[in-house]
Amino acid sequence: MEKQKANIDRTNAVVKLRGVEKSFADYDVLRGIDLDLFQGENLVVLGRSGTGKSVLIKLISGLLSPDAGTIEVLGKEVTTISEKELEELRIRIGFSFQNSALYDSMTVRKNLEFPLVRNRKGITRAEIDKKVAEVLEAVSLSQTINQMPSELSGGQRKRIGIARTLILNPEIMMYDEPTAGLDPITCIEINELINEVQQRYNTSSIIITHDLTCAKMTGDRVAMLLDGQFQRVGTFDEVFNTTDPRVTPFYDYNFIQ
Repeated sequence: MEKQKANIDRTNAVVKLRGVEKSFADYDVLRGIDLDLFQGENLVVLGRSGTGKSVLIKLISGLLSPDAGTIEVLGKEVTTISEKELEELRIRIGFSFQNSALYDSMTVRKNLEFPLVRNRKGITRAEIDKKVAEVLEAVSLSQTINQMPSELSGGQRKRIGIARTLILNPEIMMYDEPTAGLDPITCIEINELINEVQQRYNTSSIIITHDLTCAKMTGDRVAMLLDGQFQRVGTFDEVFNTTDPRVTPFYDYNFIQ
C-alpha cells in the first residue's frame, strides 16, 4: 500500500530535542541527540533493542529527565515546567502502548469512557456516548462496544487501545512497537490505521518500531538510532541507501528471504 501524502508543516516543530543526553549508571543510552517532529508528520524511530527508543518517549513525556539538553513539546520546555503544566501537556499527547494497556475488568465502552470522565469534568452522557461511538467507528470496531478485552483478538485490543487514546483528541501520538506480536495481515491493518489516524485527526506521531514494513508503510521520515545518536535521518529509501554494516542487517532481516 502506497502511503498517502501527508499535510506536513515543516516550519512548525511540535517536538524539538537539542543535545539530549541520558545515561543509566555507566551506560550512555543517548549521547547528545537532536530531533524534530513536525506538525502532521509520522516520524519512525528505528533501532536495536536497548538503544534508547522507549527512553526517548519517556523523556518527551516527562516521565524521565535528561542528563543534559532541552526538550520542547508543543511550545513547552518539558524539563522546566511545573507538575501541573506537565499533566496538562500529557493530555495533549496520546500513548499507544505495546500491550494496549486496557483494563481487563472493564468492557470496551468503559475502557473508552474512563479517560473522558477523568479528564473532561462536566462532560454529559450524550457527549460521552458520541465520542465513544466516533472513535470506535474510526478504528472499525463499533460492534465490540459491550465486549470484554479478553474476548478480543490481539489486533482488536491494539485498535481499542488506539481508540482510547484518540478519545481525548491528542495533538501528538506516541506508538510504542505498534505491530509487535501480531500476525502479518493484522500488522498491515494496524499500519493502515496509523496512517488513517494521521489523516483524520491531523496528528503528529512518533512511531517506535524495529519492524521495517511498519516503518516503510507509516513513516514520512525515518530516524535510525545507532550508538546513542541519530546517525541516519530521511525517507525510508534514503536511510537504507547505505552499505553501513550497522544498518544493512535491519533491511536484510526484514526483506531478504
